[in-house]
Amino acid sequence: MRLFIAIQLSEEMQQALVACLHDLKKQGVEGNYVPARNLHMTLAFIGDYEDPRKIKEVLARVPLPGFRLSLSEKGNFGNLLWAGVKGNQKLVAYVKELRAALKAEGIPFENDKFVPHITLIRKVSAKKPYQVRLPKAEMKVTKVSLMKSEIKNGKVTYQEL
Repeated sequence: MRLFIAIQLSEEMQQALVACLHDLKKQGVEGNYVPARNLHMTLAFIGDYEDPRKIKEVLARVPLPGFRLSLSEKGNFGNLLWAGVKGNQKLVAYVKELRAALKAEGIPFENDKFVPHITLIRKVSAKKPYQVRLPKAEMKVTKVSLMKSEIKNGKVTYQEL
């Protein structure tokens, strides 16, 4: 099963990002828009792995400091458009500790540089310049989730394990 560790977004954060997506659509921006229910921040992408129990044990061992996430910037990786968050030392330190614990347990994950972001649109394209207007939104992070990614009826669905 395809697994990843993520921060699920609050209702307020989701609504703010959905408003931003609607605005981009009105401006003629095309691409594969991430559905509201799938908006999240990935902390570690594990991929195909058959022992979620082992990952849950790591999550239980690495203490999550409470912190706030605030939308602040936008960016892109090639044709993938994302929303970023204000610099957050607690988040960065937590991800570093989490990834070290995964590695120590021999759990494989994509060990790319951690850039805190929420994917908004994949394969983004536009015929004219557009503005990404991120509303002010903030949430308190009190837990991280082990998520399973599946394709059902041609749509990607995420389920918390």
